[in-house]
Amino acid sequence: MCTDGDAHYVFQLRTPETVRRSREICAAAQARAAASGARYALTDEERAELPDSDFSEPHDLVAQPIPPVPVAQLYRRDVPDFAGPDGTDLLQVLWCPLDHPDEGYNPRVRLYWRRSAEVTAPLDAAPEPPVVNDSYLPVPCAVHPEQVREYQYGGLLPEELDARITAWEEEAEEETEDEETGRSYQFDLSLAPGWKAGGFANWSLTDPHPMTCADCGTAMTLLFTADSGEWHGTNCSWRPVEEPAEASPNPTDVSIGRGYALYVFRCPASFDHPPAIAMQ
Repeated sequence: MCTDGDAHYVFQLRTPETVRRSREICAAAQARAAASGARYALTDEERAELPDSDFSEPHDLVAQPIPPVPVAQLYRRDVPDFAGPDGTDLLQVLWCPLDHPDEGYNPRVRLYWRRSAEVTAPLDAAPEPPVVNDSYLPVPCAVHPEQVREYQYGGLLPEELDARITAWEEEAEEETEDEETGRSYQFDLSLAPGWKAGGFANWSLTDPHPMTCADCGTAMTLLFTADSGEWHGTNCSWRPVEEPAEASPNPTDVSIGRGYALYVFRCPASFDHPPAIAMQ
């Protein structure tokens, strides 16, 4: 339970039921538009059922203990780069679905490594918080992990190598005379967007800053990423070829900040040390 109470930053609150119903209504309207070729439009009944844009549940509802919501469940058998204590084969990621000022106005993340064989009485459903920030309530999805090779953020490469890459990109842009069809180390080749385990963080929002363990000062490594989209734009080189043209780039309906990603770092010295997060 999160017991931060009125220390949460509160803007607009929704119940989980309201969030899910609103998504159902909007998805139905989108499906009608796609099937008919007409523009997206809500019926009068649908519009009446949706909460007003400035509606919020009472803010004092955050004073009670808030159960965290499930964010990801990853098994060692599915993730080649699974990081966890010896003997564990399951990582569960949860977060408090409200903004925490002391976490950079992000959800507070909690990590649990388990032995799946010891989970003999799983809950049929996770306890639900009374209210949430609707951006932090993921749509349940089955994941199909695919291993890709990533390379470090350009600003953290040796200066000479970074300069060579920049010259290579500029050469390609001159050849095509089009930024959209050029080649980008940062966006096309090195850092995969979307939800992922391991890899590297994209520091394009703030430029890199050290992520060190609060307990021992060790430099931390990226463990897990929750993103606002699996790919960006229509020509993204990372878009899965299996996805149909009409597929949503954000199947989880999670939004971090203004469409950013939330990076969760771990201490390589000990899995008992607390994680750290950065929004980029």
